[in-house]
Amino acid sequence: MPGAAAAAAAAAAMLPAQEAAKLYHTNYVRNSRAIGVLWAIFTICFAIVNVVCFIQPYWIGDGVDTPQAGYFGLFHYCIGNGFSRELTCRGSFTDFSTLPSGAFKAASFFIGLSMMLIIACIVCFTLFFFCNTATVYKICAWMQLTSAACLVLGCMIFPDGWDSDEVKRMCGEKTDKYTLGACSVRWAYILAIIGILDALILSFLAFVLGNRQDSLMAEELKAENKVLQDSNIKRILLPLGKKARGCIKCPLESKP
Repeated sequence: MPGAAAAAAAAAAMLPAQEAAKLYHTNYVRNSRAIGVLWAIFTICFAIVNVVCFIQPYWIGDGVDTPQAGYFGLFHYCIGNGFSRELTCRGSFTDFSTLPSGAFKAASFFIGLSMMLIIACIVCFTLFFFCNTATVYKICAWMQLTSAACLVLGCMIFPDGWDSDEVKRMCGEKTDKYTLGACSVRWAYILAIIGILDALILSFLAFVLGNRQDSLMAEELKAENKVLQDSNIKRILLPLGKKARGCIKCPLESKP
């Protein structure tokens, strides 16, 4: 039975292809895990940046020509009195009535919400041990995207409060909404803007990793089905091959 023998040879030739597929699958999993570890590390770094931007009061500050020395943050600010180098500081996140503008209150709320979301995202890392990996990646991606949106709102709303009396006292009368007058933007504000780009990149990467995990699971199911099919083919072809060899020997044994 030459057809059975050819089928058996074809089944044997499929083994190197399966080994190549397994090697590709192993490298694919290893690369995905490496990228996932980097994503987690940069997420923690972004959380640190977010906390620093929220706490530090160096969003805007005095310049060379400002009437008073001082600096402003989201909810804490310090201004000089013009007679000494000492600064009078006010503002607390627990007491919004001390903030000089409603825009500062709104910006503090959104930046604080962004910080809480990214901390919650880090807490969600524990779900990798209990839930589907792709689902956890997508949950974290939505959290990071929402955190980026809150950062955008906070950074856009904050300049709306520059027309308050306290800011004008430090930066001069030319100061208005979205016009800083004699003052300048400080490093915490710039760091928050960089954090927006960081959060957007991290969320995009998390969505990609989640989709890759879905495709990886589909490939694993296909590989398992292929292994089952190949084992079934071998089970059918091996007895046929033995019968074929037995039939070839029959005429030789029948000779006197």
